[in-house]
Amino acid sequence: MTQLPKNGTTRRDFVKSTSAGAALLTAGVWTSTSAANSKAVNEKLNIACVGTANRAGDDINGVVSENIAAICDIDERYLDQAKKRFPNARSYFDYREMIDAEGDKIDAVVVGTADHHHAPASIRAIRAGKHCYCEKPLTHTVEEARLVAEAAKQHGVATQMGTQIHAEDNYRRVVEIVQAGVLGDISEVHVWVGKGWGGGDRPAGGQEPPAYLHWDLWLGPAPVRPFFEGRYHPANWRRWWDFGQGTLGDMACHFMDLPFWALKLRHPTTCEAEGPEVHPETCPLGLIVRYEFPEREGLPPVKLTWYDGNLIPKQVAGERVPGNGVMFVGTEGKMYANYGSYRLFPTEKFKGFEPPPQSIPKSIGHHNEWIQACKTGSPTLCNFDYSGALTEAVLLGNVAYRLGKKLDWDAENLKATNCPEADALIRKEYRAGWEVRQEAAV
Repeated sequence: MTQLPKNGTTRRDFVKSTSAGAALLTAGVWTSTSAANSKAVNEKLNIACVGTANRAGDDINGVVSENIAAICDIDERYLDQAKKRFPNARSYFDYREMIDAEGDKIDAVVVGTADHHHAPASIRAIRAGKHCYCEKPLTHTVEEARLVAEAAKQHGVATQMGTQIHAEDNYRRVVEIVQAGVLGDISEVHVWVGKGWGGGDRPAGGQEPPAYLHWDLWLGPAPVRPFFEGRYHPANWRRWWDFGQGTLGDMACHFMDLPFWALKLRHPTTCEAEGPEVHPETCPLGLIVRYEFPEREGLPPVKLTWYDGNLIPKQVAGERVPGNGVMFVGTEGKMYANYGSYRLFPTEKFKGFEPPPQSIPKSIGHHNEWIQACKTGSPTLCNFDYSGALTEAVLLGNVAYRLGKKLDWDAENLKATNCPEADALIRKEYRAGWEVRQEAAV
């Protein structure tokens, strides 16, 4: 991993004594000094990890340069493997117990669970004053994204959402091209991913959970349902509304991240969606979502369209395209981009194109950005203020789809002004002990 600078500056010192601290406050990176004391940059953070395998395992690999002080998993098979790897780490089945018990022994928490646990785990860590890294989508509901972002701002912790592509060079070069005005005014963007997390019905009856699986803890805040082998844990939970948000929830935070960053998007004014008949239990195998974003910072309004699964287009803006990507449509040209490449259209017009000078620094690594922020107060590009707004917009697409209405969106108040029934999907209720809202959690 990239070696961090050894200057002995702590996050608390940084906020108190540098002029950069004021700029970071404005950007929403730090808002107080109430977080747990961070280490100097040449000391290791003590990190607690919620989840230990699959994507969570990759996140552990991303922070393994630090001290893995505590680990938690509801699957004893995964936890046992992690205990062998980190024999000095304290182990738990319930992350609520872990965060409460660890107290001042930890500095930060990494959350790599199923979506329905993202907010309960992250907000508990944040309210305990711990820095937080959480996988995408940041939360399971629109309201949760707002609550988690507000909590991070209130408690002044370093945050990062797990959109690892944000740290890749190609995204940075695409943002530079767009923001340099090469494509002119951009008022239309298309985003698509040919993946389909959805379909199926709840199995009849149920089965006894295997001895290694703490099923009630896996359900956590979700309504109780019987265990059934292969339908939920470890991967298929993405298909179910109670636990995931389908392909939109899985992939849009990666791919919509690019136009959000390049075009300085934040909150849409309208959102509508189309797809197959809505299933009460499972997500669709294909979906189209249309967003309208207002003018911002002198940029024109933008219409953004998302496609997934079996509804992705074969052509976008007159160009044949592969199975995933982003197409920017501007007054001076078009650009296709994905996580590793880009192409400008018309081809003849941009023959011999020289990109603008690099203005966005090369990343030290997505996890390393967060580690450095925990120690020094430096900004992270996918902090919960940015990624919270991105997640809100993403998940609003499923709200519009499930209601079958075009929503007029009041982002400030988290209200669909023309559709009061949207409230039931913008937020949700929790089983006792798993609440996210502050008044319910105390």
